[in-house]
Parts: sequence; structure tokens; C-alpha cells
Amino acid sequence: MRPLSFAVAALALLALVIGQQIGNAGAVGMGVIGLILAFVTLRAPTLAFFLRIFCAVFAVEYVIFGGCALLGLTGYWPTGTGIPPFPTSLPTTVGVFSILVYAISFVPAIARIARLASPYFESDQIATANLWPIGPFNIRLGTLAVSLFVFLIILNQTQVGITLRLSFFNRDMYDALQNKDAAAFWYQLFWVFCLWAGIWVVSNLIEMFANYTLLIRWRRFMAEEYNARWLGRGVHYRIALAGTVDNPDQRIAEDTRSFVNSTYGFALPLLTQVSTLVSFSIILWNINVAFTLPGTAIAIPGYIFWVAFIYAVVATWLTHLIGRPLIPLEFEQERREANFRFSLARLREYSEQIALMSGERTERAHLSGRFGEIVENFYRLVWRRLKLTTFTLSYNQVSVVLPYIILAPYYFAGTITLGVMMQVAGAFDRVQTALSFIINSYSSIASYLASIARLTSFEHEIEQARDDAADATLLRLKGAADDVTLSDTTLKLPNGQPIVRVGGLDFGKARSTLLVGPSGSGKSTLFRAIAGIWPFGDGKVGIPADAQIMLLPQRPYLPQGSLRAALAYPSEGEDYSEEAIREAMGKVRLGHLADRLDEVDLWGQRLSGGEQQRLAVARALLAKPDWLFLDEATASLDEKLEIEIYDAIARELPQTRIVSIGHRSALRGMHEAIVTMESNADGTFTPTQTEKAPAA
Repeated sequence: MRPLSFAVAALALLALVIGQQIGNAGAVGMGVIGLILAFVTLRAPTLAFFLRIFCAVFAVEYVIFGGCALLGLTGYWPTGTGIPPFPTSLPTTVGVFSILVYAISFVPAIARIARLASPYFESDQIATANLWPIGPFNIRLGTLAVSLFVFLIILNQTQVGITLRLSFFNRDMYDALQNKDAAAFWYQLFWVFCLWAGIWVVSNLIEMFANYTLLIRWRRFMAEEYNARWLGRGVHYRIALAGTVDNPDQRIAEDTRSFVNSTYGFALPLLTQVSTLVSFSIILWNINVAFTLPGTAIAIPGYIFWVAFIYAVVATWLTHLIGRPLIPLEFEQERREANFRFSLARLREYSEQIALMSGERTERAHLSGRFGEIVENFYRLVWRRLKLTTFTLSYNQVSVVLPYIILAPYYFAGTITLGVMMQVAGAFDRVQTALSFIINSYSSIASYLASIARLTSFEHEIEQARDDAADATLLRLKGAADDVTLSDTTLKLPNGQPIVRVGGLDFGKARSTLLVGPSGSGKSTLFRAIAGIWPFGDGKVGIPADAQIMLLPQRPYLPQGSLRAALAYPSEGEDYSEEAIREAMGKVRLGHLADRLDEVDLWGQRLSGGEQQRLAVARALLAKPDWLFLDEATASLDEKLEIEIYDAIARELPQTRIVSIGHRSALRGMHEAIVTMESNADGTFTPTQTEKAPAA
């Protein structure tokens, strides 16, 4: 950005010199704005990358348009092209755009948007692009994103230029009609309109394809980034324990989509509207319509422009007053919608349990209550939107006739032609539409700001969970011991209440250990601490270096997909041979499912509780971990089958250390050591080795 800022400064100084020499105020103003722009461009690297793109584009446009404007002022503009010289107002306005971008970067909402959007445009990932006629090629994702975005900016501004040219076609065509000049009419219609309208159509088709390409790649990047951060280092579990973020699935699936679409949907159209405002304001400003303040001889230059400007600014302010309550209402509506979807998903997940307990009536009441909350907030939204829509519709209808009311006296007096009247009416409409962008988009802006707030809070909680993990006083140290050990450890509940105190415990003293104790004594919490997902407590958990640890909970997780994928989880189904999978299934009494390995189904609902637990054991037989922790992982089996499964584990995993939680007396004979959760006077429990069974 530094060389670009020097180029801007050099052109600005040149404009000041030329403006002073020929007495042109426009060139002087262009030079003053250019010097400010040079400073902004120099400071642009301190902005979020997303805003930096706009600053760079505007600075380049200032240099190009400013250079063309100075050529026109000094008489070096090539008149043979048929294109009139650029006015100094064009680079001046572009410079103002960039200065405004820098100024609004300090607005908290804009800063949040830019911070959320920037990672995609800075990404160092390698992506594959396919550009005709080059074909597929590899490119840095951030480079591709910036290129697409800048291309769309330029394309949008080109379309504004085409619209401006068609405005002059509109004027000339109506003048030809008024003068009954058939040759001029047909020339304008076929040689001017058809040419530029065709270019406009093609540019829109190109824009549509580039737009969809940018949006889907951007959304994919954001979804993958949030998935990685949410699922990394047990963050999802910590957030769930803290209960500070509702519906993270909605934030990743819906809010990223809304953010991407809305950011593009506001950034590019807003830029287009601003470009339209500048281009058509020049038409309004230069129209020869004299107006003096009543009772004075003071003439107001650009009278039509000021009418459009004041009209739209006042309306925008009123729109904000009416529509401001929409933002919290939109946020609340999305939250309630997500809660309703989550309730439906849980009902589907626990459909068997609900059916067994005949809980449908209670569930209907629960769902009705959830939807009632949606309806309650929805009516508040509707009422507020009705107020806003009443104002915006009235405003837009008045805007249709207002320019004709203003211009009619001048037309009937013969001051302006019909073509000029129609051109100015069209320009007035374009200007007030550009100025009314916020008015017509307020409902969408409210929804957009709500999604930004949800993503921002989600990011905050992810970072908070990561910071908590980094600052945790309960340390899981790999390589700190030859066995799984705990020393000077206190495990706590999320509310800070201690539940387990361990002075020293070594699970490696026996090949198999049974952990017993009353319910609520912290047995499962102890396992979670060993697995590294329990964040509450302090002390040290020692883990052997490079040890593979697998923990089987009482209710195993079965991912969506094929049975093969469920058996191999968390590995991929292709990681194990067909023979190994079938052999493991046979050893846990699941051989009757061996021919359904590639069948895709909701296996968490199709299999019984006992079958699901045996499937989890089959995972362990395939993975062959160094340490296997079973948290009542066979509780759904009958005693005879449970013994068979433990025998299979001992036989097939001779090098694996096994630690189990269970309550059946038969388990005692299948473990070499017994550790009991002994109660303390302060209500906590301490795991203590109480007996050692003879080796089998």
C-alpha cells in the first residue's frame, strides 16, 4: 500500500498545482481530497483485510480517474474517442469513498463484520480454480477470493457506467420523439440501446456466475473454519458444559450462510449505489433549473440534487427510528426458531424411549410451547415490520411523482425539453434510490446484524474455551509417566464444588482394574479427566508418551452413514480390511449384521442398546489401543454375554491395559485389581485400591 499511497500523493499535488494555475476549484478540491486519501492509503494496512481491499480499489481508481481528469483540464484528452473528459468530481468522490471506509472502520459493527470476513481473503490454503480457456489450475485461496471480489467491484461499477450511458439514450430518444425525428429515434433505439443493453445483459450473466462462485467458496471456508475450531481440543464439549452458547449447529449452518450472503449483498450493492449516487448526482447538479430562496435573490446551485438529498436523508433518519427495535427482535426470533428445531431433533433421537414411556402427549405440549414462543415474538416482528413497511411504501410512492412535480413548471415554461425532463426524472429516481438504500434494506440489515452478533458471541465462547484450556490448572501431561497416573488432583463440578480428591493413583499396577463406588462419586468424571476433556479441577494427570487411549461410554456414539463407518469410528471404514471387520463383529456376537456393512441407516435407532455396546467393543478390537477405559460399557448386556465380551477383550487385546467402571459382582472376578471410591468427610471421594484379585 505504501507505493500506492505515494502515487496518490503525487497525483494530488499535481492536481493542486494545475488547479492553482488555471483557477479551477474542482482540481484544487481533488488535490485536497487526494492528500487525505494518501494518508488513509498509507494507514490502510492497520485495517482489517476486508476493508483494505476497498481502500486499495478506491486508491487505484483515484489515480486512474484523476489522471484522466487532469488530461482533460490540460487539453491532452484524446477527443477522437468520442468520450468526454472525466470531471474532477469523479476522482474526488472516489477519494471520499475511501476516506469514509477508513472512518467507518472504527464503528464497532463494521469492525466486527470486517474481522469476520477477513480470514477468507487472507487464507493461505491452496484451491483449484477453473477458468476458461485456461482450464483447471491451483491458486492460493485468498488470492482467488480477492481477485473475484475486485473483479465483481469493477464489474458493478461498469454496470453503473452502462446505466449512466442509457440515461443519455433516454434523454436523446425522448427529444427525438418530441421533435418527430424518426432517423434519430431509430438510431438511438438500435445502435445505442441494443448495443449497451446487450453488454449490460452479458455483464450481469458474468456477474451471476462469479458471484455464486465467490459465495459458495466463502461459505465453505467459514463452515470448515468454524467446524475445525468448534471441534478442536474438545472445545465443543467445554462450551456444552458451560452452557453459554445456544444452538452452535445453527451458528455454523445458518449464520455463516446468512453472514456471507448479507456481507456480499450489502457491500457490493452499497458500493454500486454510491457509484450511482455520484454519477447521477452530476446530472442533477448540472441541470439548468434556476431556483432562488423565496423573498431573496439567493440562487441555490444543484437545486434538484439538494431536494433528492434532503428528502432521502430525512426519510433514512425516520426509518432508523421506526426500525431500530427490529434488531433485537430478529436475534430473538432466530434463537427461538433454533430451539424449536433442536427440540424436534432430540425427539427424533429419543423416539424409542418416548414411545416406550408413552410420552407423546408431553412432547406435543413441549413442542407447542416452543412454537408458541416463536409465534409470540413473530407477532412483535410483524407489527414492527408493518410500521416500517407503511413508511417505506409511502416514501417510495411519493418518490415516483416528486421529480415531475418539481420539473413540470420548468417544462411547461419551455425551460427544459421533454428529454431532459425524463432524464432528470430518471436521475432523480436513481439518486433517491441510492440514498434510500438503508431505508429499503432496514429489515435485512436488522437480520444481518443479528447473525453477526450470534457469530461474534460464538467466536468469543470458542476463544474463551481455548483460553480456559490453556489456563487450566488440571494438567494432562503426555510422557510424564509410564502408566496412567493421577497426583495431587482435585476434580470439581462446573459450579466449582470439589467431587474427587486424589493424592496419588497408578492404574498401571495391574493389567486390568475395576473402579467401583456409589453413583455420583465421580467415577465417570475421573475417566473424563484422563481422556482430557474435563476442564474443572487442578492437579496432574500423567499419560504415557505416544499411548493410544480409547474410552467407551455407556451409550456409544454411532455416526450417520454405513455400518462399516460406525464400526471403524473414529477412523475411516477403509482403514480396516473386510476380514478384520467381520472377524471383530463375530467376536462380539454381531455376525448377523456382517452382510449389512455398507447399508446406510440410522444405526443408533436400529440397533438395541446391547448391540450398540457390542459394536463399541468391536471398535476397540479393531483399534487395539494401549489403554481401554470402559465406563459401564457393557451394562446393557446380560451377565453371561458380559462375561463373554470381557473374555474376548482379554484374549484379543493381550497388550492393552483395561480399566472398567461397573456394578455387577461378576466383574470383580474378571479384573486383577479393584479401586473403590471412598467417601471423605467433606463430601468428596478418593479412589483407593482396596483389593487385588488373583491373576487368572
